[in-house]
Amino acid sequence: MNEKSQKLTCEIELKPGETLTLPKSLIACIGSGRWVVTIEPISTANRNHNAFLNSYSPEDEGLYDDYPSR
Repeated sequence: MNEKSQKLTCEIELKPGETLTLPKSLIACIGSGRWVVTIEPISTANRNHNAFLNSYSPEDEGLYDDYPSR
């Protein structure tokens, strides 16, 4: 038996009152056999702005300052 491991990932956002429905494109990829389905929440606690801060250079000094009012 030659089995090939395949990992399928799909990100879904549910709003209050909505129920889980898997996309047809994902369901079409699933054939016969044994499967493990795992559902876990996405953590948003690790979101930060490091990419922006790391791209800030000395030449950008004053670029984001408020303009003086007239």
